[in-house]
Amino acid sequence: MTDIALTWSDVTAAAEMVLTGGDLATDDGLQTAVIISLFSDARAAEDDDLPHADADRRGWWGDTYADVEGDSIGSRLWLLSRGKQLPGTLTEAKTYAQEALAWLIEDGVAASIDIEASYPAPGFWALGIGISRPHGPARNRFDFVWEATA
Repeated sequence: MTDIALTWSDVTAAAEMVLTGGDLATDDGLQTAVIISLFSDARAAEDDDLPHADADRRGWWGDTYADVEGDSIGSRLWLLSRGKQLPGTLTEAKTYAQEALAWLIEDGVAASIDIEASYPAPGFWALGIGISRPHGPARNRFDFVWEATA
């Protein structure tokens, strides 16, 4: 499936649309799908601690009408926006990223997904994502860095 191409900017800590010759570029690969999966806000579970007092559980309204029960778009990484730089927070980041990308394995797009979470510098988070294709040795690697308090 072809998507409008997105790229991750470590400078702005956000996804940006790609322009080619004044037109929106398209992406038939995994990059845009991975960016949408990780950086769209999934709805928080009822027992999740929210980072702000406004009690907004976020999420996409379209998940209410998913073809598959419980299917959703996005991740709960946004819950870690005010998280402390502790090993437990890295474990949560890996769990949330794994949840968000599980559809790649379920839909047969990937055979396995390896996730590394780290703090490359004070106040910054990083995820390294390795995705192995189901047939053959091809492997894609994605790296994302963003400010923890953004």
